[in-house]
Amino acid sequence: MPAPASAPAPPSEGAAFVRQAYALVADLAAPRPGVYYADLLLSSLVGWAALVLGARAWPAAGAWVLLAVSALALYRAGSFIHELTHLRRGAVAGLSPVWNALVGVPLLLPSFLYVGVHGVHHAKPHYGTVRDPEYLRLTGWPRWKILLWVAQGALLPVALGLRFLLLAPLSLVHPRLRRLVWEKASSLSVNPAFSRAPPPASLRAGFAAQEALCAGWAWAVVLLAALGALPARYPLAAAVVAGAVGLLNQLRTAVAHRFANDGRTLDMEAQFLDSVNVPGSPLATALWAPVGLRYHALHHLLPGLPYHALGAAHRRLAAGLPPASPYLRACEPSLAAAYRRLGRPVG
Repeated sequence: MPAPASAPAPPSEGAAFVRQAYALVADLAAPRPGVYYADLLLSSLVGWAALVLGARAWPAAGAWVLLAVSALALYRAGSFIHELTHLRRGAVAGLSPVWNALVGVPLLLPSFLYVGVHGVHHAKPHYGTVRDPEYLRLTGWPRWKILLWVAQGALLPVALGLRFLLLAPLSLVHPRLRRLVWEKASSLSVNPAFSRAPPPASLRAGFAAQEALCAGWAWAVVLLAALGALPARYPLAAAVVAGAVGLLNQLRTAVAHRFANDGRTLDMEAQFLDSVNVPGSPLATALWAPVGLRYHALHHLLPGLPYHALGAAHRRLAAGLPPASPYLRACEPSLAAAYRRLGRPVG
């Protein structure tokens, strides 16, 4: 006599939480290409125009105001690299090459440094473990060490310059160096233990083209400056702006998660609670966490939502989920409050 079939296991609380949340915001899931392009084009235009004007005014005091505007605008434009990793193919046609032309190549920040990497961070078996490129456990770190870690973001132009001026051409003639460069110097990551796997065959040609364009652009700027055809104040101003962009991004990264996991595999609810929303002010908070990044816990809960929908989704979830829902436990009122909770799990 056959054994009676076992009853299906009840859904986990975490899965139920995700379903409840998605049901409230499902109508917001479609990306709006016009919003993407208008935002990206305007941010890029403001960023590059302010950079050129600031470099022309260098070293007058007004130059620093223009360079600050440039840094904020290009930081916003650069943050669309995050959207490129989540958009379904064809959802916003042509966005990747346009973004690389406007931002990725000029800033030596091509999309291949993030596409194929960020997905590892979201994968349930990898999130918060030693295999996660965007996770570094900060529990027990003194505040000065965290501040030093944030400050090193200002070295972004140095790291990218070395990557594309020297390592890119040298690695073409040295296979062992090539493998090392790919594993350790081809990812926007914070985890020094992370090693990037080889890219799939379908992406290799596109990645190689991006790398070649960045190397060519970097060498063109150096040669033009060396020959006197490009005044030194322009690449110097660009380096200052790129350093500010790197610093802002590292600051935002530092409060995107609690960074308190001890390496265990987390379920969806635990991953959500290890992430942070900082709704803050619609204007001020969007300067240091643009393109929806202030709703980072919400993004980990529902990674398919486009950035322009996250504000409305957050308001719906805060008002519509049951009082016992963990949603509001992932929210912090300000950058300072989120910083104080670094390395401390949600109780």
